[in-house]
Amino acid sequence: MTPRELLRAAERARRASYAPYSRFAVGAALLSSSGRVYLGCNVENASFGLSICAERSAIFQAISAGEREFTAIAVTAGTGQGAPPCGACRQVLAEFGLDLWVHYRDMRGRLVRRRLRALLADAFHLKPPGGRR
Repeated sequence: MTPRELLRAAERARRASYAPYSRFAVGAALLSSSGRVYLGCNVENASFGLSICAERSAIFQAISAGEREFTAIAVTAGTGQGAPPCGACRQVLAEFGLDLWVHYRDMRGRLVRRRLRALLADAFHLKPPGGRR
């Protein structure tokens, strides 16, 4: 799947966004190593801390389906809106590998492609009991 195809899938996911407070609708499309695409959108809540970003929505769906390896994620907030993943989403994605490709549009609408490791320098890591992740 090309970055543009993945971004189009993220744009479809964005249509399901629930963002009545910020009016900042975001969609994400996460490509697993198995080739399956998982969609996510942001869902806001009146208690702002209970809101969830599109990227985490997509990865939680993928994990719930048994996926553990991912190759790319695309994120979009619509025309003229830059949408790189926030810090919390970067850290959640890092749990599954820093080599993930991250695709998003900048404020000028240009497609940006970065490895997660470039977006999250010095990611937090904790070795689980038994030493394996």
